[in-house]
Amino acid sequence: MTGDDARSCMGMREFDPGRDSADVQRIWREVGWLEPGKEEVMEVFLSSTSCALVGTIDDRAESLSISCPAVLRYLDGDLPMTAVTGVTTGLVARRQGLAMRVTAELVAREAQRGGFALAGLGMFEQGYYDRLGFGTGGYQRWVSFDPARLRVPGGRPSALPARLGADDWREVHACRLSRMRGHGACSLLPPEATRAEMMWGRNAGGLGFRDGAGTLTHFLWMTSREPEHGPFEVPCMAYRSYDDLRDLLWLLSGLREQVDLIHVCEPAGIQLQDILASPMRTWRTTRRTRLEQGTVGIAYFQFRVLDLRACVGAAHLTGCSGIRFNLELHDPLEAHLDVDSTGWRGCSGDFTVGLGSESALSKGHTRGLPLLRSSVNAFTRMWMGTLPASGLAVTDDLVGPPGLLRELDAALLPARDPRPDWDF
Repeated sequence: MTGDDARSCMGMREFDPGRDSADVQRIWREVGWLEPGKEEVMEVFLSSTSCALVGTIDDRAESLSISCPAVLRYLDGDLPMTAVTGVTTGLVARRQGLAMRVTAELVAREAQRGGFALAGLGMFEQGYYDRLGFGTGGYQRWVSFDPARLRVPGGRPSALPARLGADDWREVHACRLSRMRGHGACSLLPPEATRAEMMWGRNAGGLGFRDGAGTLTHFLWMTSREPEHGPFEVPCMAYRSYDDLRDLLWLLSGLREQVDLIHVCEPAGIQLQDILASPMRTWRTTRRTRLEQGTVGIAYFQFRVLDLRACVGAAHLTGCSGIRFNLELHDPLEAHLDVDSTGWRGCSGDFTVGLGSESALSKGHTRGLPLLRSSVNAFTRMWMGTLPASGLAVTDDLVGPPGLLRELDAALLPARDPRPDWDF
């Protein structure tokens, strides 16, 4: 079958478990997401979705895009978000544009349904989802260390930890939702999202602490392919205070007699290097070995605005005396929607934006105001505080007068350094 023949028999429809499960399992096996015997994990994961679309060839599923309801912490408030939790394509349908079309339609349907201010996803590589208006988020810092080098300030926890297993998914999920969250923190709302995550990893288990009423207040969850000596991964942890975080770090330090290496995403607000013994020497002496220790920063989350009015309105920028400017916004997503697709087709348009302690947006330009030209990708990055406007004007699709860019840099400083704190 030629590429033109394949494209002529491509289609798109909602995922039907009874009809599509076998094909979707095949897709996930081909991309390495589904190991033998883990079919139940996939079923649980798919049960958390709010929208699931398949791209088809000859009416058989060859691509799957899914999303689930979530929230994102913006400054001191929450915004509803749709999290694109999976985009997978079978090997025979690669480079046919199928995944792009299906994901564009998925985002458009979630936006059309209403209630979501923005969308987020974890990217496999930079550039692909830019074509759908997604802008790259901030760096996540993954720290690898020998627990024997961890120097946790303060005393040991006042209580013994409780063991946690996959059957504890409901209370683990509740603990994650009630955790301490900073700007940019994301939470997937369906409990099944946590259940699937806890079922997925090898040799998985957790430790946590409960209060006097028996409620789980803080925990960490660990996986390892080599459970005797590690490395151990910590894919998620949750805590309500920095004192709780200290308890969890103390638990990690307690693994020193057996475990050689731990990988953990650095929590917001601290630098783990501060409490690691001889971090520079250790990095030099372990470099390029199996037990290399150090910190790696990588940006693998992307976000995009769906409801521009809601996002601008959430920017309560204390200390900002007020900025008004015209915005010319263009959205690349529309080019990837089918021509007969109706409803929401992106955020392109001309607007007047006012930022301050109370922020607002109106349609059309206002005479005499400076003009900012931007893609929705770059505007989302600026609004989230991923990078200052002046920096985005160098590396991204954002153009404005230098004076306006400097004002935006200062105004959006409270939103700097967003941390999702939940992998998806």
